[in-house]
Amino acid sequence: MKGPLNNGGDLIKSPLCVKISAIFFLSIAFFYIGKHYSDVGYNQLLFFSSASSSSPSVSLSPNLNKSFDITSEINSTLPTPSAGGGSPPVSVPVPVVVPPPPAEEPLKRFGIVDENGTMTEDFEIGEYDPNVVESWGNSSDSEVAVSETRVRVSKFPICGDSLREYIPCMDNEEAIKRLVSTEKGEKFERHCPEKGKELNCLIPAPKNYKIPIPWPRSRDEVWFFNVPHTRLVEDKGGQNWMIRAKDKFKFPGGGTQFIHGADQYLDQISQMIPEISFGQHTRVVLDVGCGVASFGAYLMSRNVTTLSVAPKDVHENQIQFALERGVPAMVAAFTTRRLPYPSQAYDMIHCSRCRINWTRDDGILLLEVNRLLRAGGYFAWAAQPVYKHEPILEEQWKEMVNLTTRLCWELVKKEGYIAIWQKPLNNSCYLSREAGTLPPLCDKDDDPDNVWYVNLQPCITRLPENGYGGNVTKWPERLHTPPDRLQSIQIDAYISRKELFKAESKYWNEIIGSYVRAWHWKTLKFRNVLDMRAGYGGFAAALVDFGIDCWVMNVVPVSGPNTLPVINDRGLIGVMHDWCEPFDTYPRTYDLLHASGLFAIERKRCNVSSIMLEMDRILRPGGRVYIRDIISVVEELQEIAKAMGWRAAIHDTSEGPHASYKVLSCDKQLLRK
Repeated sequence: MKGPLNNGGDLIKSPLCVKISAIFFLSIAFFYIGKHYSDVGYNQLLFFSSASSSSPSVSLSPNLNKSFDITSEINSTLPTPSAGGGSPPVSVPVPVVVPPPPAEEPLKRFGIVDENGTMTEDFEIGEYDPNVVESWGNSSDSEVAVSETRVRVSKFPICGDSLREYIPCMDNEEAIKRLVSTEKGEKFERHCPEKGKELNCLIPAPKNYKIPIPWPRSRDEVWFFNVPHTRLVEDKGGQNWMIRAKDKFKFPGGGTQFIHGADQYLDQISQMIPEISFGQHTRVVLDVGCGVASFGAYLMSRNVTTLSVAPKDVHENQIQFALERGVPAMVAAFTTRRLPYPSQAYDMIHCSRCRINWTRDDGILLLEVNRLLRAGGYFAWAAQPVYKHEPILEEQWKEMVNLTTRLCWELVKKEGYIAIWQKPLNNSCYLSREAGTLPPLCDKDDDPDNVWYVNLQPCITRLPENGYGGNVTKWPERLHTPPDRLQSIQIDAYISRKELFKAESKYWNEIIGSYVRAWHWKTLKFRNVLDMRAGYGGFAAALVDFGIDCWVMNVVPVSGPNTLPVINDRGLIGVMHDWCEPFDTYPRTYDLLHASGLFAIERKRCNVSSIMLEMDRILRPGGRVYIRDIISVVEELQEIAKAMGWRAAIHDTSEGPHASYKVLSCDKQLLRK
């Protein structure tokens, strides 16, 4: 029998003992392997600290309090060949705290996009400082620097002082001397310079010229040095037209037939015929032989737009004074041609001692008034034959009554100095006259809206059988009501014309809205505005909608469809014109000129430099120009503008930098020799 010791060998060899031994040795092996990698690696096991640590501690990152260049850190972790051909240890990127991006600005719906493609309202408009003027003459820099891809434009010289008030088509003495006859006022008509003799310099402002006094103060006073002429003060001193007070002209509001003031005169007209209803039924008025335009100036406060016209005659500066005051005015004369306004343009036509013989040549001049007067409109005549009982004047009154009767006008009221007639609403009276009554009705194929260089017609303009032109709505509804005569405009329209009309209004409302916000138009206080390609008058209507206190002369170029009847039916004023010729107004007339798509069309017919020089002539120093056109045209115009001394910049439209149209904004500086 064996003892316990003799059984020890069997115990060691037993399976249980072998398993326990294997587990023991594996534990020892894992212990040393783990410790080895904990000492040499970056990623220590959780239960070990560094080999150099003699006491328990928290391990800190070696990157504490260090800043990193992310790019260099990324590059430094890229694998590189080692001398032994092995790969270096793989580095794990250390997290870096990056500050959050700045909050984005909210998207702006309207504005002007700058050169960086950002829509913004922060633009330098450019104020004219009368104490800071640009010296333009005797400059060694004779050309404007432009890019290599464009033509160099020479600086335009400043004209002589004799041209300070130059109207090219009215002051063409050579053409006037060649006239066969001047007995009917032919010398007061347009006689434009021949080709090669156009204006090629910059009209200078008078010495001591100042920024015009803003409206409504300008109605009552203007700077003397801006229109330094005293003849009207001397000739009309007793008629309360105007007086000089030191460095200003002041306008008491009187006239030859209303020396006690225009307001009292207008009240009298309203009381005579309440149906005239200024500012509602009567919105657009023509004042013939206007003097200094106090009649139209005071109608402004009654929500009536009056176009004041007069020839450049012995009282040649009357229109210039009217424009300086901020009243709509234009040089025009009743002579041998139709005035450049459409048929049925005016709700009322007024003549106060306008020195026109209405009955000459069997009333051909009054026939022009009849063409211009809206069906149912009024003609007011304040003159000596109305109220003076002298044989020659009484004979003139009889002739006037006889003529107006044959024209089917009704004498609705005669009181004091004033007689007022009303035009019929249709052709029934004309057709019921006795056979052979003069003047006859015009032929049916006569276009009463064809006005550019068209002679006066010795006939009565027919009224449309459908009543178009006579049935306009009251103001202010008529501004946005598509008028009936919209259907008679000769254009190719594949959709409703009313939809075109409304679309144009919406288009310009959005654009003017962006101009008001981006260029702060409500703070600029511009008064006299010219839209050089007016269309249906949407630009002017938008200015009314935004409450900008200005008036707009809407120009319809002869190169496009004649939309003038629509403009006047809306309660706005307009004129036909060919931009290949100068405009009939004085220098320094307008505060703002606007042209949309004009030059892309007219450059096929005209020299664009001539148009730009004409714009400079009629623009006041400190005035502004906004031109919307295709990119190639805008870039060319920018160089011409710089050659004229304007500050010019090109802006993207709200459609963005890739749109085919750009906006050229310009400021005119006061240039000195």
